[in-house]
Amino acid sequence: MRTVALLLAWLLPASAMAATLPQPFERGSWSTLLDAHKGHATIVHFWGITCGPCLAELPDWGKFAAQRHDIDLVMIDADPAAVAPADIAAVLAKAGLGTVEKWRFADSFTERLEFEIDPEWHGELPYTLLVKGDGTATPILGAADFAALRQWNGK
Repeated sequence: MRTVALLLAWLLPASAMAATLPQPFERGSWSTLLDAHKGHATIVHFWGITCGPCLAELPDWGKFAAQRHDIDLVMIDADPAAVAPADIAAVLAKAGLGTVEKWRFADSFTERLEFEIDPEWHGELPYTLLVKGDGTATPILGAADFAALRQWNGK
């Protein structure tokens, strides 16, 4: 993991490394997150540094965030292995996601967090939840269709 941190420090500009760090996502964080976004259209995207497809689509998420300011976007690093918060922040910043709300799984028992979020989800990444203002959620397993996401209004 130290090698990854050193590689990121060498590849990323200093401004990307200075991005805000993700909050720890622990038991109870899901209800806290939903309460904070109640009444707002929110997209919660679960991704991981160790997930190739996740990294490939991060720049598309950055473009989406720049286009759709009316939707709350939350990025949650759901890697099953611990990743340094600074590494997560740097990768998101490089993709244009440095200012979005960000979390990271901070419980080594990731299955408990996954079940709390969606009992039908088993940790596959990428995974996205489209959460309407009333709290109902629609899951997307796999890569997102950004043309469809740009049309989603969350009402």
